[in-house]
Amino acid sequence: MAPIREYRWTFLSLEDSQSSLDTIRRLSDDVKISPVLAEILVRRGIDTFDRAREFFRPGLKDLHDPYLMAGMKRAVERIVRAVAERQQILVYGDYDVDGTNGTALLCTFLKSLGADVRYHIPDRVKEGYGISQAGIDRAKQLGIDLLIAVDCGITATKQVEHARNLGIEVIICDHHEPGDAIPDAYAVLDPLLPSCQYPYKDLCGCSVAFKLIQALSQHDSLRPIAEEDEESFLRGYLDLVTLATTADIVRLTGENRVLTKLGLELINSHPRPGVHALIETSGLKLGNITTGQIVFVLAPRINAVGRLGDASRAVELLTCDSFTRALQLAQVFEEENRNRRKIDEDTFLEAQEMVEKYADFGKEGAIILHKETWHPGVIGIVASRLVERYYRPTIMLTTIDGVAKGSARSIAGFDIYQALKRCEDKLVQFGGHKYAAGLSVEIDRLNEFKGAFQSVAKELLTQELLTPEIRIDAEISLNELTPKFVRVLSQFAPYGPGNMRPVFVARGVELYGEPRIVGNNHLKFKVKSNGQIFDAIGFTLGGLLQKLSNGRRSIDLAFSLDEGEFAGETVPQLKIRDLK
Repeated sequence: MAPIREYRWTFLSLEDSQSSLDTIRRLSDDVKISPVLAEILVRRGIDTFDRAREFFRPGLKDLHDPYLMAGMKRAVERIVRAVAERQQILVYGDYDVDGTNGTALLCTFLKSLGADVRYHIPDRVKEGYGISQAGIDRAKQLGIDLLIAVDCGITATKQVEHARNLGIEVIICDHHEPGDAIPDAYAVLDPLLPSCQYPYKDLCGCSVAFKLIQALSQHDSLRPIAEEDEESFLRGYLDLVTLATTADIVRLTGENRVLTKLGLELINSHPRPGVHALIETSGLKLGNITTGQIVFVLAPRINAVGRLGDASRAVELLTCDSFTRALQLAQVFEEENRNRRKIDEDTFLEAQEMVEKYADFGKEGAIILHKETWHPGVIGIVASRLVERYYRPTIMLTTIDGVAKGSARSIAGFDIYQALKRCEDKLVQFGGHKYAAGLSVEIDRLNEFKGAFQSVAKELLTQELLTPEIRIDAEISLNELTPKFVRVLSQFAPYGPGNMRPVFVARGVELYGEPRIVGNNHLKFKVKSNGQIFDAIGFTLGGLLQKLSNGRRSIDLAFSLDEGEFAGETVPQLKIRDLK
């Protein structure tokens, strides 16, 4: 089965009204940008000068009051008491980038207040996701008084009850969807709680932890003893928040975008030793780190130590004070990541063979695969790769302690969390987001679950959903791509869900010279418009060469823009998404 090569081109537009046209014209004049860029901003909710200022020049003053989050006052008061009474605090984090960065953030901050704090990251295989009874029992043995969960806990009703019975109070900092019952913890911080009126709902777990330290830093008895003012002090934690926000693929809008843009400035100028070492050993260059490099280079290395071994090493790296020591730890991350890639590739080839041999996309809407020997640390990555190749919701399962456990990944428009919820009577447990989730199934109920999930998938998946979409922001002539246009467009970054890199369409573009394949199946060619020649490249789009080899010299391009430099001037480079 070949990967899908046809795309739907969906042209985004505003309501064709005089009001919309007036808003675009006013924003274009006030911010001094082209009407095309003004229209893109307005569609993204940036429709006033003040909102444009926040978009292009955000600051910590643009963040919401942390005390607007339900449970915040109670959480702060409990931590104040724990610090004052020198109680034992345990930060209990998840083993992914979000959880380990959130753990590092809280531990570093609380230690700066003189708190007695340690951390625990569960073993992916032995303990599994979230708060476990074994983890709580370990906390009791350590004499823990207060447990703060990061990036987990919102569905841990039984575990929190067990902790309370042992005399351990729990504060939850989570961002996952709550279940029908909310844990009876001392305080629960989760913007998705039905009772929570916090204005921004898309924070990652580490960002919820950041809101907690933001609130703590405002408390009179816990103001950090530092030369910097409160804002400067908080900015020092934004490298961790940015790594977590970007790696967790949450929406880069509103508060997330403020945190990430400021955090990237920190990462590219004065990152903490652990982050700096990770950049050095991965071959990236300080000063040019982007959200894309976090997702595809840095985050996999942080995740690798938890996928193949002990994720607490990620917290050790991120809290390390010595750059020399951090470099030693980061080298271990490199080795683990190389091992992870090998296991990843072997698993992907096995999974792909199973899909080619057994999948019947005429009758089945989703891909559901199970093999008892697959490594639990890579099946989420492989599920994402299968989604990319076949464009179908995908569930990958392995066997751990006699139970099928695994990861689910989805396509645009298909809420895999809600789909799993409709099958929850067949599951031991599940949790996650709209496009990524984890689940457990009893082996003897696996076929029953497969049948139920496939029925849900067939019901919800239309042909339109199964055809990947390219969302076009604007139709444009290539001669509009002036150096100023490219410079302004570059300030739309950082990019991510909710603020994706804008995609343009240019029609009737003249093919200049002969196209060719370079590197790993990348399509490279030049186009000409009004006497100007532009370089174009389509990564992994070598299969489109045949469309350019039939003698036609006029084509329609869907593309995004990168900056290049020629003769000291900023010039556009076309990154091809599709062509017709």
